[in-house]
Amino acid sequence: MTKIILITHQKGGVGKSTLAFLLAQNISSNAKVAVLDMDVQGSLSQLKDLVTDFDIIPYQDTIEKIKDLEYDFIFIVTPPYLSNHLSKLMQLADLILIPTKAGFLDLLAIESTINLIKSESKIGQAMVVFNMIKVNTTLTIDILIGLEEYNIKIANTHISDLVSITRSVLEKGIKSNKNAQRQLDNLTKEVLTALV
Repeated sequence: MTKIILITHQKGGVGKSTLAFLLAQNISSNAKVAVLDMDVQGSLSQLKDLVTDFDIIPYQDTIEKIKDLEYDFIFIVTPPYLSNHLSKLMQLADLILIPTKAGFLDLLAIESTINLIKSESKIGQAMVVFNMIKVNTTLTIDILIGLEEYNIKIANTHISDLVSITRSVLEKGIKSNKNAQRQLDNLTKEVLTALV
């Protein structure tokens, strides 16, 4: 049965597309995987013909087609704004990932996303992922404390702000950087465990 992972946040620049790309690539060696790029900017869609490990499906206006796609895992990347599709996508999702940076503006922006997830009664299937984290700062701890009031699961694995991760889409992966690959492997395990 297809597992649908929605990657969403109402703020742009938090790494939704890169995170979807890396998770899809990491899982694709053992499963049939697709990334559905719902963002009309189509950042991932532009890579459609370059990627061979998994499929990238450009923006489609009809959500009903998603359930007909024959994949083990489908990652859905949403645009950084409220869309009329978001609540329907949340209902389809087996897991909702909310990538966020460790910044005060990111903390303020995440509230609307979490509130929407709560209104769809999907908070138990949601997880915040700290992404593009600056190492050796206390800012992440400050934001973790700020997130406590939302009673939402937070991934134990934080993805660092590494050049190899930023370049990963062009280089088709991060295998050359052991630290980045270890972080991605750990996050992949958390995602797969959350789907069980």
